[in-house]
Amino acid sequence: MLNIIRIKKATFYAYHGALQEEKDMGGKFEADVDIYTSFAEAVKEDDLHKTINYVSVYKFINQLVHEKKYSLIETLATVIADKLLAKYPEIQKISVRVRKNTVPIGGLIDCVEAEVIKEHGE
Repeated sequence: MLNIIRIKKATFYAYHGALQEEKDMGGKFEADVDIYTSFAEAVKEDDLHKTINYVSVYKFINQLVHEKKYSLIETLATVIADKLLAKYPEIQKISVRVRKNTVPIGGLIDCVEAEVIKEHGE
């Protein structure tokens, strides 16, 4: 059985961007993570230890977002996907979207988003 655990709009204030002032001043970033896994055994016993704990996933993403400054949200999304796949072998497939809400483009937009989709073994 394949199930999905979703984390939506995890919000972080971080210091990523191609411009130096973005790395100095920081901005608001959001992440969505779709974790494809099976939680059938956890459901049978109503046991958190038999599924992926989304609280620990959030804390791990928070750590990754703040441990290094990246120029590209594409890089940050890839790092999050790769490290979650490495940390949780029960993840079969993962989709990570990172949004940057403050974008210095000289015009009005809601956000810019990069998405990475990976499966175990990629």
